[in-house]
Amino acid sequence: MNSWQQVLAALANEKLRIVFAELVLEDARRRGIVVPGAKRAKALDQLAAAGLAVREDGWSLNPSIFRALLEASGGAGRREGIERFLVAGRIDQYPANKRQRNELLRWIAGKAFTPGEELSEKEVNERLERYTSDSVTLRRYLVDAELLERTRTGSAYSPVTEGSGGS
Repeated sequence: MNSWQQVLAALANEKLRIVFAELVLEDARRRGIVVPGAKRAKALDQLAAAGLAVREDGWSLNPSIFRALLEASGGAGRREGIERFLVAGRIDQYPANKRQRNELLRWIAGKAFTPGEELSEKEVNERLERYTSDSVTLRRYLVDAELLERTRTGSAYSPVTEGSGGS
């Protein structure tokens, strides 16, 4: 997926779009930006022309535009494999199917860890934050799937190597 397709995929996701909107508003407040009446009306017309807003009993967001653009670009066709559960390389949702969840977890473990290394809990969480905002849950899933284990001392974590079967 191209970077602009990742942007569209992120904006097509309601939760990510809300957080992005919060960031935009916070930035505008911090910089003291206000769009007055006449300029606001013109901006709304331009947003409508771009397909981002619709006017029906007042103005509202047209969230379907992001999905439509993504599909038109060929970037939102039927996603396969673990891509179905990721947005911009981060977990959007965990698969309910255990086999699919384990596939996603194996992919993350392969990206985040090197066989034989020992990591503190903080280091594990820092690496997992690349893939989720809830590193604690992801770490627990990795331990449950026997892809990550506590060392014998219990003070660190180590990736489970193929064939070792965990502790």
